[in-house]
Amino acid sequence: MKACGVIVEYNPFHNGHRYHLEQARLQSQADVMICAMSGNFLQRGEAAIIDKWQRANSALQNGADIVLELPFEWAVQSADYFAQGGVNMLAAIGCEYLCFGTDSHKKIDYQHIGQFLHQRRQQLDQLFHQTADEKLSYAENMIRVFQALEMDIPFDHKQPNHILGLSYAKANSQLPKPMELLAIERKNSGYHDEGFTSETIASATAIRRGIFCGEEITPYVPTSSLDHLEDQKVCLEDYFPYLKFRILTMDLASLKQIYQMEAGLAVRMKKCIASCESYESFVNQLKSKRYSQTRIQRLLLYCLLNVKEAEIKKSWQNPSLRVLGFTEKGQKYLQQVKKSLDWPLIARVGQKQAEQLFLTIRADEVYQLAHSKIQEQNFSRAVIRI
Repeated sequence: MKACGVIVEYNPFHNGHRYHLEQARLQSQADVMICAMSGNFLQRGEAAIIDKWQRANSALQNGADIVLELPFEWAVQSADYFAQGGVNMLAAIGCEYLCFGTDSHKKIDYQHIGQFLHQRRQQLDQLFHQTADEKLSYAENMIRVFQALEMDIPFDHKQPNHILGLSYAKANSQLPKPMELLAIERKNSGYHDEGFTSETIASATAIRRGIFCGEEITPYVPTSSLDHLEDQKVCLEDYFPYLKFRILTMDLASLKQIYQMEAGLAVRMKKCIASCESYESFVNQLKSKRYSQTRIQRLLLYCLLNVKEAEIKKSWQNPSLRVLGFTEKGQKYLQQVKKSLDWPLIARVGQKQAEQLFLTIRADEVYQLAHSKIQEQNFSRAVIRI
């Protein structure tokens, strides 16, 4: 059986995601579609609006055959690390194709670009560190590096899916056996679009905004997603009291030990937190040209969960394939490949598996604090079967 993989968040799953899965299956001619899906916290440091089980269920009812959980240590990271985690996971389970969305209207040879970036990696890294301007974002600094080397690489730092596409290509080129890359242009809406500009497809950003504003979202999401969204709606503001308590009660030395923390930012956090009454106001006081909102959100999540660098590195050294759900076809694929897998396949979480998934479990326990209806996320849960 031939497998095509996608790296996703589904926050929430909507009609555009269903279109992407349909096109990925069509273009790859794959027998099974496999999703590496972020858990309850996402790449930009956000909390998923509904939990990972509800999102996995929607995906399985709308074109996915297997949903794997991309663990916290890879899911809540900058684009390159996020891509590396997802790409390695899909390669480990035997995907021959990797399909992703792109915002570019031009046909881009991501396979070639990935190989080129991999071959010139040392030169790129060296020049980046030599020329990086702290006032610019990572993406803007990368554009300057490409221009300095006269590299004709299309790089639109304002389009998140395009940036991720390049990161996927780079990570894929580092595999012993790279997957074939398939890029599908997003239909009708961009990642950041906040309005409903199509009759049936809207961005996840627009849908989330619509949900919290009480707008009608029925035309844009499958029934499976609608049912879950009526039960619970999670946002970062739900966690602000816990975050505020954490930062207020940590001494400065401990705060400086948080993963990716910089000393000056730790001092600023301690200075600002007492006067802030909301998550949004706290982020606004911390973000700057040097520290983007996304970077601040990830860092605040690391603070909330008390994540240390040693814990991230420990988790990276113990990869696994956590299965959230599968269809009948997906189950057949897993039975076919499970004996040849180098990574352990996890369907139920017990004490042994909990040691491997300790960061994800910690994150899930905190995620539950947002809403009384959120069920326990790991030990009591069985794989979804569709």
